[in-house]
Amino acid sequence: MDQLLRIKRRWYRWELKATHLLDRLGLAENQKIFVLTILIGLTCGLAAVAVRLAINSTERQLIDRAVIWPSHWRIFWMLVIPTLGGALAGLLLQFVQEASGSGIPQVKAAYHLNYGRIPFKVVVGKFGLGTLCIGSGLSLGREGPTVQVCAGLASLIGRLTAVSRRNLMNLVPVGSAAGLAAAFNTPIAAVTFTLEEIIGDLSHKSIGAIIIAAVIASVIEQSILGAEALFTVPPYHLHHARELLFYALLGVLAAGVSVAFTEGLLRLRQRFLDWSIPAWLKPGIGGLIVGLIGIVALYGFEARGVFGIGYDVLSQALHGQLVFKVALVLVAAKLVATIVSYASGAAGGIFAPSLFIGGMLGSVVGAVEAYAMGLEPTQTMGAFALVGMGAVFAGIVRAPITSVLIIFEMTNNYTIILPLMIANAISYAAASWLSPQPVYEALLMQDHVHLPHRAPPHLLNKLTVASAMHRNVYTLHKYLTVEEAYQRVKEKEKELGYHGFPVVDGHGKMIGFITLNDLRRELGRGNGHKLLGEVAVKKVIHAHPDQTLDNALLKLGQREISQLPVVSRLDDGHVLGIITLRDIARAQAQLAREYGHIDRSLVSSRGD
Repeated sequence: MDQLLRIKRRWYRWELKATHLLDRLGLAENQKIFVLTILIGLTCGLAAVAVRLAINSTERQLIDRAVIWPSHWRIFWMLVIPTLGGALAGLLLQFVQEASGSGIPQVKAAYHLNYGRIPFKVVVGKFGLGTLCIGSGLSLGREGPTVQVCAGLASLIGRLTAVSRRNLMNLVPVGSAAGLAAAFNTPIAAVTFTLEEIIGDLSHKSIGAIIIAAVIASVIEQSILGAEALFTVPPYHLHHARELLFYALLGVLAAGVSVAFTEGLLRLRQRFLDWSIPAWLKPGIGGLIVGLIGIVALYGFEARGVFGIGYDVLSQALHGQLVFKVALVLVAAKLVATIVSYASGAAGGIFAPSLFIGGMLGSVVGAVEAYAMGLEPTQTMGAFALVGMGAVFAGIVRAPITSVLIIFEMTNNYTIILPLMIANAISYAAASWLSPQPVYEALLMQDHVHLPHRAPPHLLNKLTVASAMHRNVYTLHKYLTVEEAYQRVKEKEKELGYHGFPVVDGHGKMIGFITLNDLRRELGRGNGHKLLGEVAVKKVIHAHPDQTLDNALLKLGQREISQLPVVSRLDDGHVLGIITLRDIARAQAQLAREYGHIDRSLVSSRGD
């Protein structure tokens, strides 16, 4: 307890020093955020490089060495290293449970639900556990851990400098983008992924800071590791327009594989969560199963790439150097190994495995296309592997813009943009239809965490009052008594979708407005004999049919009312309709479904 108090006091002193330093610079709040953005870009660029080097080094020392061991020891070490690595990770996860899994769902939860607060122990834990799990051969990727590490560093910097809760929240996606940009050397895709997936708004006000940090981190990574693209690929081109049919087929198959991955992951993960054995054993069992899969793939089909990230094998696929049998086996082996690794609770992401699975699937379709078209497989398998990477990524991660941009930036190849966009669009649409719930949100819901899923406010700019209002307006004559009006309204109450009524004169022109509650109040005061013309509200707040729904919503909110009469601009006595809060909510929900901004908790996935 005394040690904890000392740490807290030391932290508080650091906070005071950092805040005092920034205060001495005399910076305005936006200038302060700009300085912190640059600092985050630099820090996250270095952190991403450190994660990459640590994982690569550990892979070389552990699982890569096991695979090339003399044959009589190879099987033993291919089983032992993933098993021990998983078990050790399971023990360490007892101290920092937030470091399990990908890291991206946790970053989303921190951003949306905790004002961007990510404890520093998560940064340390994720760095170490991600390195251990991936380095010992579990079939996971480094990109998710890099995002969580860098988001945590951004959160740390924000808390050290005592920024406001809102600004701390907005620094987390800045760190996430910087980490992803440096992990893949893909700054543009990092920006779009952060906006699409973590924030959920492509026009968010933090976009400037996100771009700056991503570019800085990418420059840092390139200056240390080199400016080459992650994959070097030969030039690709379409041999015939009929090839587009095979790319469309690839999109359909990618959707099926993506849904199988997501559903399989969720179901097996739930089994592991419900399994009543010590939690630390679960990643060890996952490692054992991955070891067995790797041994079967290697000895049965000479297929490498099950263990770890597998980018070296993926690079061979992009050059058309894999045979059909190996690519087909690796689709299934990598898919199952990744599901088992993640479901068991190990630390690592699904970015790299989704790209790997897509590359292998593309190679398979490319070989089939070559056979059908009478071409050499090496002429088509590489191009199909590249497109398959993007298609499966789009189907699993559900970030359609990022899925195109990330392939371009990872390869510096723009020659097959049309096939890539066709396959990605089909995969994204079909996977979304088959399994509406995106994988990251589904994982959070499995952990009983529910993110807010509000349709962006700007959607209301797309609809007018006329498109949502009630057109069949029930009016009350001004010479009706309160009691007569109340009886008439009660008779019609179930038929009407509103409870406010224009009071009209003999020409049908509105001279006031009265609600059902107003009538009840007047009756309670003993005013049942009074005429509506006497008690109705004369200064009527109204809407016009060509106004947008956000304008109508603003009027309702300012006056704290739930309905408005809709009148003609040429004559405000001419009533055209009634618009209510419920009408606006219904219209927004409909538009949200069309644009994909819908609460996934309201949509049960197929098979549940």
